[in-house]
Amino acid sequence: MFDDLRDLYQEVILDHGKNPRNFGKPDGFNRTARGDNPMCGDKITVYLTLGSDGRIADVRFDGRGCAISQASASLMTEMLKGKEPKEAEALFGAFHDMCTKDEEEWTDHGPLDEEAMDKLQVLSGVREFPMRVKCATLAWHTMNAALHGDPVASTENAGF
Repeated sequence: MFDDLRDLYQEVILDHGKNPRNFGKPDGFNRTARGDNPMCGDKITVYLTLGSDGRIADVRFDGRGCAISQASASLMTEMLKGKEPKEAEALFGAFHDMCTKDEEEWTDHGPLDEEAMDKLQVLSGVREFPMRVKCATLAWHTMNAALHGDPVASTENAGF
């Protein structure tokens, strides 16, 4: 059973890594940030379009990197469309905890989209490989920087 689940997770990561969703620069974005993981060379730009209602109307990314960073960015863009910034921040915090801490150490980040968290479980295995945590979280740090108007994000000062 465990091997089947691991194989499924690997398949999802490879699919999103090779065929990323929401890849490319959109028209009309109003927030952007660049992220860089100098340890492995991953580079990403996240483009957000905040609608007049304050929700994330569109989110896209471009850049290059390993399968994990590309898959994480792809999954992230699928999760965030239609979310309010505070919901995006809660998902970012919960995802970061999932990748860096044992479950009993997770922080309460407020109400979460449980379906989104279930889908993000495919990346939870990076916790066992600290160098890969930065790959998985780069897009999320970059999205968070864009939300806050910071044009640059890095995994180097991310607290892990």
